[in-house]
Amino acid sequence: MAAGLAPEAKRTLSEGTVIPAHPLALTRDRRLDERRQRALTRYYVEAGVGGIAVGVHTTQFEIRDVGLLEPVLRLASRTADEVTGEAPGFLKVAGVCGDTTQALEEAALARDAGYQLGLLSFRGLGDWSEERLLEHARAVSEAIPVVGFYLQTAVGGRRLGYDFWRAFADLPGVHAVKIAPFDRYATLDVVRAVCASERRDEIALYTGNDDTIVTDLLTPYRVRVGDRTVEKRIVGGLLGQWSVWTRTAVELLDEVRAYRNRDAVPTELLTRATRWTDANAAVFDAANRFRGVIAGVHEVLRRQGLLEGVWCLDPEEGLSPGQADEIARVRSEHPDLIDDAFVAERKDAWLR
Repeated sequence: MAAGLAPEAKRTLSEGTVIPAHPLALTRDRRLDERRQRALTRYYVEAGVGGIAVGVHTTQFEIRDVGLLEPVLRLASRTADEVTGEAPGFLKVAGVCGDTTQALEEAALARDAGYQLGLLSFRGLGDWSEERLLEHARAVSEAIPVVGFYLQTAVGGRRLGYDFWRAFADLPGVHAVKIAPFDRYATLDVVRAVCASERRDEIALYTGNDDTIVTDLLTPYRVRVGDRTVEKRIVGGLLGQWSVWTRTAVELLDEVRAYRNRDAVPTELLTRATRWTDANAAVFDAANRFRGVIAGVHEVLRRQGLLEGVWCLDPEEGLSPGQADEIARVRSEHPDLIDDAFVAERKDAWLR
């Protein structure tokens, strides 16, 4: 039997919200910096997000190898509860990885730590057949409500086509899909597959395409299913890009919502969409095939004073040559996209 999702959480998920992918705050010797980790969670909640995603790619998959998965999950959950007053509609999403045995263990840990949803990654399962992946997803969705995750191939994902996502959408425990292949054709595969499912109204679509956030959020997808046309929207984002300049991201989603029922979208908003892509290219290190993606997120937060450094669990992982200069450039060229004033006003309280 599929795991259930409380009505308040289901409402937040289906209406759409900002869910930042939570980074990992480390000390210089690469140990968990609990004070700054809590500060990040406080930042996101006070910025107005509707949820957080922890134990995901931006948190660094390697936390599982160094015994940090459980403490990081529990710390973020407790901190969010303190700030929100344990609001039942605030979404806590835990990354769930590995083979079925590992994934079920992580799902159980997530539920025990207060997470309502598991973001199910197929990273590391590249040799599994699609049928085996579907059985894996079914098993996990019976332990925790699932958000599917179409991860881009550049950071460990695999190509999965329409037929896979069509079968995936029929699983009763699937409540959302994060579409993050960084590929328009693959994005359409997921949208068409969900629209074709009888569960289409039960599944929320979230963008994970950090390179085309605004376009994803603005576009009404119309798909022919049988003798009728089904319309479906990407209602929110679960994004690494939204782990930085988060207050601006919340304002962006509010603005996009205002245009969803209008016939015309301002040219300025479409132009801003390209500027967000430019900003993301710098933060995610697109020029170097995303080698410095996590360090780039850390660099933005370091410049704001929320992190002490850009250290990652892997000592070989860091900023690419020229990446810091690119981040400085987009901060200078797109000052309306950043939230430095918001952070500066509150960061001392978050770091207490």
